[in-house]
Amino acid sequence: MNLVNSLWYLGRGTGLVALVMFTLTMVLGITTRSGRQALGLSRFGVADLHKTASLTGTGLVAAHVGTLLFDPYAQLKLVDLVFPFLAAYRPMWLGLGTLAADLLVLIVASSLLRHRIGPRAFKALHWSAYALWPVAFLHALGTGTDAGTVWFRAIAFGCALAVGAAVGWRTSQSFAERGFPRIPRRQPQKAVPR
Repeated sequence: MNLVNSLWYLGRGTGLVALVMFTLTMVLGITTRSGRQALGLSRFGVADLHKTASLTGTGLVAAHVGTLLFDPYAQLKLVDLVFPFLAAYRPMWLGLGTLAADLLVLIVASSLLRHRIGPRAFKALHWSAYALWPVAFLHALGTGTDAGTVWFRAIAFGCALAVGAAVGWRTSQSFAERGFPRIPRRQPQKAVPR
């Protein structure tokens, strides 16, 4: 196997595993938001696992993009990494991948700057994860050379089922019944004039 084939296989593999990791990230993120325990972990353990899965997925996306940038078959240029839908190879499907990567940068930056931008801005930016996953999923289905294989479809179906179930639960009434009580914020006392 030569270097070009190695880059191609590594690019494909890291892309697929990144999709699985971001599926896990979505499910764990929704579970974290619910405040419930899962997988035998406390809610803080679930939050840590969510962070670990998202960082792993981000690293895999970096490896995915990096290897395909040097792969002559993919024909990626630096501009294709930032601006969607300009690529020479499958511009629509590759553009969705670029759009997903742009959303990923936004989410990672908001997470790293969480304490500086405040909880409202963080939450607003973090909601873009609900757009990131389906865009990345469509990218995988449209540009993935393995998309027609049974094993790929089984993995894609499992990912779609997991995210669909988690989002369905997130929008259900039972989700509103949190796993932990919310402590109301104390209202500041107004100074009484003397």
